[in-house]
Amino acid sequence: MPLTILGREHDLYRVRFDVPQTVLEVLEQYGALPLPPYIERAADRADDARYQTVYARHLGAVAAPTAGLHFDEAMLAQLDAMGVIRAHVTLHVGAGTFQPVRVDNIADHVMHSERYTIPQVTVDAITQARATGGRIVAIGTTSLRALEAAAQSGQLLAGEGETSIFITPGYRFKVVERLLTNFHLPKSTLLMLVSAFGGMDMMRQAYAHAVEHKYRFFSYGDAMLIERAD
Repeated sequence: MPLTILGREHDLYRVRFDVPQTVLEVLEQYGALPLPPYIERAADRADDARYQTVYARHLGAVAAPTAGLHFDEAMLAQLDAMGVIRAHVTLHVGAGTFQPVRVDNIADHVMHSERYTIPQVTVDAITQARATGGRIVAIGTTSLRALEAAAQSGQLLAGEGETSIFITPGYRFKVVERLLTNFHLPKSTLLMLVSAFGGMDMMRQAYAHAVEHKYRFFSYGDAMLIERAD
């Protein structure tokens, strides 16, 4: 297939497909599901279903928000029956999510940019939950990053945008109060994020417990519910 390389941005390339099809049509025809590098096998057709949340709606991400893989339709129905209010955000996970931190000083790390959408109905649900004493629980670091990116002014705003937010210890969270997330790779931006959220000492204890009890790590692994440290 003919294409033109337009440039390089760190570990990624910008290309133009010299064909009449759209980018999504080209990817559907020639592409393969990009499983994380620690899954040492080629993707198969079963991954198309396994590596996808049941509530995904919009094309655009290169990886699944893996905390959401723990939910099925029956569990969502049970949460609804319990009176749990569910609201949706979109963050198109980029290829940079697979990149480790390669610098000694994290201030020198260049975070990849990702597109997100926060619907007004989601902002309204969060506002109502806060007004009635509810807790804001993010399902996965993807949801958390989208919400925190949309609240950088101090107020959660509906809309679309791009974010390269890099959350490290010392960050003051503005929206999310609890986080359901999987166990992440060492030296990764996501491990820094959960350490910022739950506190470094608590995360060390949680990971030590997980190793001792042989929890499964990473995308197809187990999850933990973290209370915000502050």
